[in-house]
Amino acid sequence: MLTKTSFTIRLHPADDVVIARQQLVSSTVLLDEKVTIFGLIPPGHKVATRAIAVGEPVKRYNQIIGFAKRPIGAGEHVHLHNLAMGEFTRDYAIGADAKPTQFADPAATFMGIVRPDGRVATRNYIGILSTVNCSATVSHGIADAFKGEALAQFPNVDGVVALTHGSGCGMDVQGESMQVLRRTLGGYARHANFASVMVVGLGCETNQISGLMEQEGLAGGPALHTFNIQETGGTKKTVAHGIELVEWLLDEANRVTRQPVPAGRIMVGLQCGGSDGYSGISANPSLGAAVDRLVRHRGTAILSETPEIYGGEHLLTRRAVSQEVADKLIARIRWWERYCERNDAAMDNNPSAGNKAGGLTTILEKSLGAIAKSGTTNLVDVVEYAQPVTANGLVFMDTPGYDPVSATGQVAGGANLICFTTGRGSAYGCAPAPSLKLSTNTALWQQQEDDIDINCGDVVDGTVSIDEMGERIFRLMLATASGRKTKSELHGYGQNEFVPWSLGAVM
Repeated sequence: MLTKTSFTIRLHPADDVVIARQQLVSSTVLLDEKVTIFGLIPPGHKVATRAIAVGEPVKRYNQIIGFAKRPIGAGEHVHLHNLAMGEFTRDYAIGADAKPTQFADPAATFMGIVRPDGRVATRNYIGILSTVNCSATVSHGIADAFKGEALAQFPNVDGVVALTHGSGCGMDVQGESMQVLRRTLGGYARHANFASVMVVGLGCETNQISGLMEQEGLAGGPALHTFNIQETGGTKKTVAHGIELVEWLLDEANRVTRQPVPAGRIMVGLQCGGSDGYSGISANPSLGAAVDRLVRHRGTAILSETPEIYGGEHLLTRRAVSQEVADKLIARIRWWERYCERNDAAMDNNPSAGNKAGGLTTILEKSLGAIAKSGTTNLVDVVEYAQPVTANGLVFMDTPGYDPVSATGQVAGGANLICFTTGRGSAYGCAPAPSLKLSTNTALWQQQEDDIDINCGDVVDGTVSIDEMGERIFRLMLATASGRKTKSELHGYGQNEFVPWSLGAVM
C-alpha cells in the first residue's frame, strides 16, 4: 500500500522518475528522493530523480518510456518538452513469466440469465441491428416507441435498443471491411444479452441481409427476424411492422428469471479511456487484480487496443502460454505498423491531448500502464477484431485504441461486461453489455461521481491497497452481472456507442 506522507509515488527502485501526488512548486524538497523541485509539476506528472543526459533512456515501471531529447536536471518536470520516443530492442522472452493458474474452490457465483441453448446473459435486451446507414432511422424509429413507460409492464426486459452505424454500402463486398462489419453484426446477433434480435435493411445495399446471414451462419427463427424497407413498403410501414414485432417478442423476453451461475461465465472487456499519469498506478493495476481473481474463478478477460500496448507487447509475450499465441500477438503488431505506414500515420502519435494533459508523454508510457489492466495471468489466446472468444482466461483481441470501436469488437466477441478505467472523465456506455467506470484519482471521482462506478483514487491516497481495490472491483463485477445497474445504464448510454471498425475504402 502507498503511504499518505510522500508528495510523490515511486513505482520501482530503478525508475528515473517519480509521479507527483499533488501540484509541486519550486523549492519543494522531496525527502524520500533527496531532490528539490525545480519549476512547477502538475499532479500525475513526472519528476526526474537524477540528472539525465541527452539520448539517455528514461525508465518508469522499470521499463523504458522514452529518451531525453535535452539535458534533464534532478527535480525537473519530465514531459513533452524534454522526453521523446526512440528505438530500442524488446526482449519478448516468450512464456518466461507464464505460470499455472491456481483455480478458486469453491467458485464464486452471480445471478445470471441462462438461455435455452445454455448461453449465460448479464442483461436482457431486444436488439435492432441495421445492415446499412440507410436503415438507421427506421431502426431508431422502432426502438423509440419503447422508451419510458412503454416497458413498465415488462420489468424483466432491460430495454429495446437500436444499434446502427454509418457503413454498409459503397464498399467492396469481398473486402476486409465488409467481412469485419458482418462479423461484428453477427456477433451482436448471437449475443446472449439479447433475448431476440431483428435485422433491418434497406434492400439494395452492398451489405445484403442474405450475405450477412451466410457469412455468419445465422438462421431466422423466433429469436432472429429480418426484413427490409423496400420490401415492407417504405419507412412508415416498416416502423409499424417493427413495432408490432417487438410487442410480440416482449412477452417471451419478459419470462426470463435469474439464477445462480458460476463466475466463470463472465467475459469482461477491458478498456481505458481519458487516461492520466495515475492510470498505471491505481485503476489499471487494481482492475488487473480483479482480472486475476476472475481468471482464478475460470472467467475470461479481453485485453484490446493494440496501438495502446505498442512498445509494451513484450510484457504480454512473456506471459503467453505458447509460441503460437505469442506469434499471433506479434503478427498483429506488425500488421498495425504496415497499416499506419500505408495511411501516412505513426504508431507513436498517441497519447491524446487529454492524456498528455494528465501526465502521459509517450505511447510507451501509456502502453505500460494500459497493460496493467490485464493483471498477471497467462495470455491464452489472440483473436482478430470481433472474432468469437472461446478460451477461458486472458485473451487479446486486436482492435484500434478508439474506445467505442474497441469495445464494440469485444462485445461482438462475446463480452457480457465492460470495465473502463479513466483518469480524465470518460462518459461511456455499451448496450447490451453493462459498462463499469473506474476513476484513477479521487479528484475525478468528486467531480464526476455521476458517471463513475468506483473510485480507485483511494490507492493513490494511500488508504487502500491494489489487492483490496481488486477485490472491490471483482465483487462489483459480480453484482453488475447479477443485474445491478451501472451509472451509464441509468443515464441511458449504449445505443450511440455502437461503432464497428471501418477499415477499407469508401467507394
